[in-house]
Amino acid sequence: MNALFARHALLAGGWERDVLLEWDVRGDLTKVAPEASPPLGVARVDYVLPGMINLHSHAFQRAIGGLTERAGSGPDSFWTWRDLMYRVANRITPEQMEAVAAQLYAECLRHGYTAVCEFHYVQRAPGGHLYGHPAETAQRIAQAAHEAGIGVTLLPVMYAYAGFNDTPLRQDQERFRTDPAQVLRIVEALEPLRGPQLEVGAAPHSLRAVSASQLRELAQALPAGRPLHIHIAEQQLEVAQCVEATGMRPVDYLMEQTDVDARWCLVHATHLSDGERDRIAASGAVAGLCPTTEANLGDGLFPLSPYIAAGGRFGIGSDSHVSQSPVEELRWLEYGQRLRYLRRNIAVHGEERDVGAFLWQQALAGGAQAAGRRLGVLAQGRRADLLVLDSAHPNLDGVPPHEVLGRFLFSGNDNLVRDVLAGGHWVVQGGRHKAQDAIAQRYKAAARTLHAH
Repeated sequence: MNALFARHALLAGGWERDVLLEWDVRGDLTKVAPEASPPLGVARVDYVLPGMINLHSHAFQRAIGGLTERAGSGPDSFWTWRDLMYRVANRITPEQMEAVAAQLYAECLRHGYTAVCEFHYVQRAPGGHLYGHPAETAQRIAQAAHEAGIGVTLLPVMYAYAGFNDTPLRQDQERFRTDPAQVLRIVEALEPLRGPQLEVGAAPHSLRAVSASQLRELAQALPAGRPLHIHIAEQQLEVAQCVEATGMRPVDYLMEQTDVDARWCLVHATHLSDGERDRIAASGAVAGLCPTTEANLGDGLFPLSPYIAAGGRFGIGSDSHVSQSPVEELRWLEYGQRLRYLRRNIAVHGEERDVGAFLWQQALAGGAQAAGRRLGVLAQGRRADLLVLDSAHPNLDGVPPHEVLGRFLFSGNDNLVRDVLAGGHWVVQGGRHKAQDAIAQRYKAAARTLHAH
């Protein structure tokens, strides 16, 4: 029997006692029954949570973690970091990309992510030449996700220009070059891979990288219901350039060009006017927040408190992967707001006054929406993606369920995720990934070659 018995499980309405969970061979939950009796032969655990969704990832950037932390001769910013990142983007091979992605995904699983949205823009060979197969590098990412056991939403990226007013791409951006027709060919080539563990959407890279007509063309041609993600308003310079080129701020301009609705994820959305903030909330789109990357790059702080008050939806992503932990992402989402507003316990709303519970549940809902997959809730018909926490750890020993998420997110730095079920398969047990050593060996070989001088 594919089953697990939890003394305490976090369901849609909160913590429930004595929950029997069963799933089928496809990895879908077939039974979630509170107040059940433990069947013979079924493993018993103390605390079970739904697995978190990582809604924004550039997997290849895992290879540069910690390598960009040396100051230049002038002020450093996102733009100077980007130049360093491009050096790796222009060297990495499909084989290395697969090895790096597998390492990243195994790390994400060990820390509590069970699904990822891959914002994938390294489409071409070095020099800008097309591979023989239009989806060569995306298929490598899919293979890495399959090996690691993580669910994935592939988002082939449209990247046509270096800046507003159709500025031609720089030479070091040629590996990213795509137009709507090419992105749609990649989407079509990935169609046979779609299934319970893999979805395919698309992503206009940013307003500076696509024209308004291209944005509309891709949004209208993508099959109905598929996710659409876009970087937006991440940098103040980007906002200023958008105003200069279009006469409008980024979110306002995006919404004038296309219908932004629940299938959209607006990544970062850091620098917003009050009106833009409320327009995102009203649209039903998800704000894709990546606090560790936004802090690492000096981007700024998202206006979370008034966005929550406006009913806005949000999720979290690890983006450049300076961290692979949803705990750290959510912790710094809250801590950034405390520093901004000079008070405590910001992420609450209505009757939900528990910061940990609010953050975890809201990030689950927003992440599931952004992924376009049946995730985020332990319920019949959803994917069997769950975390078993280490109840023997001193931080959780004997803790009542209403305190678990607070302890999990805001107490110490030990990884409290013990076991991970993703798509109905145990991919992490006792804190170790099922293929941890083999994946790490391939990653180390790829990284040595990639960084060789």
